[in-house]
Amino acid sequence: MNNKININPDAPVLPISVVAEHLKVHQRTLRIYDDEKILVPGRSPKNRRLYSCNDIEKAKFIQYLTQSLGLNLAGVKITLALLKRSDVSPENYTQKIEKIALKYDLNKEKK
Repeated sequence: MNNKININPDAPVLPISVVAEHLKVHQRTLRIYDDEKILVPGRSPKNRRLYSCNDIEKAKFIQYLTQSLGLNLAGVKITLALLKRSDVSPENYTQKIEKIALKYDLNKEKK
């Protein structure tokens, strides 16, 4: 018997409360990301925000940029736009930015 469940990582299924708790952020933070078009979730038929697994990974990357590197939301937007235009795949965003941050000694946590 095959007990594997195939979950589409792009399927918006998680409500904002679950995602906020998982990321340890306030729901308002996720709403701001949505308002700023940084992290735009799917919507339910009743217009509720629903997040995918890939949205959660993107949110973790945004947290890395803001908390570890000290970027503001404008910096996050620019970084995401530049990465999207480059040949870097989304799953390698953090690794790429970590290399750049190390090269220029930009890690906020060390200071």
